[in-house]
Amino acid sequence: QVQLVESGGGLVQTGGSLRLSCAASGRTFSISTMGWFRQATGKEREFVAAIRWSDERTNYPYYTDSVKGRFTISRDNAKNTVYLQMNSLNAEDTAVYYCAAAPWIRTYYSAARYEYWGQGTQVTVSS
Repeated sequence: QVQLVESGGGLVQTGGSLRLSCAASGRTFSISTMGWFRQATGKEREFVAAIRWSDERTNYPYYTDSVKGRFTISRDNAKNTVYLQMNSLNAEDTAVYYCAAAPWIRTYYSAARYEYWGQGTQVTVSS
């Protein structure tokens, strides 16, 4: 089993920044994909970003179009932690953000492919 704990959410004004963290524990050797998804009130959960890795130093980041150029996903292998740096936030980014983990998967954008999920952290962007 893998346990995921998110942190870093909060309230921020339009144009501001937040950094989300997702710390993994347990059988972390079994995972090589971690993703961020978000779910706004009344909407379906959607893919935000993911990172896959083949070794300690080689990472492959992916983003949904609406966050490209604004969000950056990164990984600290030593801490078993994935980060989501979010800049230029706007009201459409308001949602509960979830961290997820899986072994190497091809469809990293599909929530159904992830085996482990965190509890979620609220991000609210006010105008």
